[in-house]
Amino acid sequence: MILKRFPLLFVPVLWLAMIAEPAVAQEGPLRDEQPPIAVDEIVRQFAARETEFGIARNNYTYRQDVTVQELDANDRVRGEYRMVSDILFEDGGRRRTEKIVYAPPETLDRIQLTPQDLEDIRSIQPFVLTTDELPLYDVEYQGKQQVDEIDCYVFEVSPKVMEEGERYFEGTIWVDDLDLQIVKTYGKAVPDLFKDGQENLFPRFETYRQQIDGEYWFPTYTRAVDTLNFRSGPVRIRQIIRYEDYQQFGANVTLTFGDAVEDDVAPVPNDPEN
Repeated sequence: MILKRFPLLFVPVLWLAMIAEPAVAQEGPLRDEQPPIAVDEIVRQFAARETEFGIARNNYTYRQDVTVQELDANDRVRGEYRMVSDILFEDGGRRRTEKIVYAPPETLDRIQLTPQDLEDIRSIQPFVLTTDELPLYDVEYQGKQQVDEIDCYVFEVSPKVMEEGERYFEGTIWVDDLDLQIVKTYGKAVPDLFKDGQENLFPRFETYRQQIDGEYWFPTYTRAVDTLNFRSGPVRIRQIIRYEDYQQFGANVTLTFGDAVEDDVAPVPNDPEN
């Protein structure tokens, strides 16, 4: 998110409806407990399961509801961005598209979303650590912890090298010790971007998954409440993303590794950095 370029005039506080948020998962204490098999083998296995899940998710339709709010010092809403879109299949399943179904005029006061923000919403915040992406990250085992009575392996994840123009996740993941899939993510998209005196800063977020089809854990809820510390002053924001109504496309879908799925993404704002 960047600061808007135009001079700011007085903007009244918007008394928008508060976002109804689900209960936050309960976490037990982090335990210094060694797993029954080598950590490297656990990482290899959960990356393979995440690869399977990534392919499976590309065969599901769902609704994505994104809200980004700018808050004042008392956490009252000053402005809001809202985008509701359906991820669906067209042309007999040959084309996967994102279609906007609701997008009221945005009323954000001091900040605006960038293409990097929207890309993070699509790919970083519902983070999937596949076998192909595993070599890009350092993954360090931290111990075991319960999340809503689910025993999890806890890992710290950080990019080994950040290539220009690429986006990465940095933070903590919780991996179900039975299904070997990510059930919770906490961290941020990196790097923050600085170019031509302009700052593009990104909030810390947490994403929760639920088991939708009895086999795979799907992202269902992302939440960020953070303060972006621009040089000209802090801006407090809240972001809520819901992923709802997952439906598998067709009854005869066969999941195979390597099948490409075309994505037609929703329009994004002009990139203020170009």
